[in-house]
Amino acid sequence: MTHPILIDSHCHLDMLKLDGDAAGLDGVLAEAARMGVSHMLCVSVTLADYPTMRDLVADKANVSVSVGVHPCYREGHDPEPEALAAIAERDGCVAIGETGLDYFHFEADADRHWQRERFRRHIAAARACRRPLIVHTREARRDTLQILREENARDARGVMHCFAEDWETAEAALDLGFYISFSGIVTFKNAVELQAVARQVPADRMLVETDAPYLAPVPKRGRPNRPAWVRHTAECLATLRGESLESVAAQTTANYQALFGAVEL
Repeated sequence: MTHPILIDSHCHLDMLKLDGDAAGLDGVLAEAARMGVSHMLCVSVTLADYPTMRDLVADKANVSVSVGVHPCYREGHDPEPEALAAIAERDGCVAIGETGLDYFHFEADADRHWQRERFRRHIAAARACRRPLIVHTREARRDTLQILREENARDARGVMHCFAEDWETAEAALDLGFYISFSGIVTFKNAVELQAVARQVPADRMLVETDAPYLAPVPKRGRPNRPAWVRHTAECLATLRGESLESVAAQTTANYQALFGAVEL
């Protein structure tokens, strides 16, 4: 059976629990290929773990990588823009991130301050090395958009990953030249507002992702997520938009390449 070609635009392959899985990462990638997932972007969350992540997928032609420090990771090295940009250029990273703001996990003003400063440094790095940004935002939509504007993130472009905000936020991000990426959340029964956003996002600005091992889509909800299951998210998007799976797959695959660069499919 031939499947439409899909790209998982955001996953964490180094976080999959593969101990005891005889097939290991190769099995995960083979499963993805059987479901039509021809490429995936493995996203960095700390500089300490980045080398291990990079080495894990170094020989995988169908996996790209990013470099950055997630806003929920306070400990460890906090890079300067020049250092981040240099790593991205040296290793052929296709993006900077994931970065952004997460006020859900950090309520103190002091914690939010360092998050904002880190976010600004990542935007500067993205602009310097001409890589797009991968942006995480949770309960921080106003500050996220404000900083993107203040730091001229339009020059770098990027994606609002695992989008779970309202249409007003989506529209503001689109106005900055950003893409909107839908994860398994859009398949959840109670995600009514997000589903409304999914119907409105322009076809040439949407992406699909798993955020594996997190946020498995219906009908896999509650299980550790895998790149193969991005197909379920794409199927849900197709239903919401009244389009074919083939159309959504072709468009999101083209969008990924427009943002992150061409890949062999």
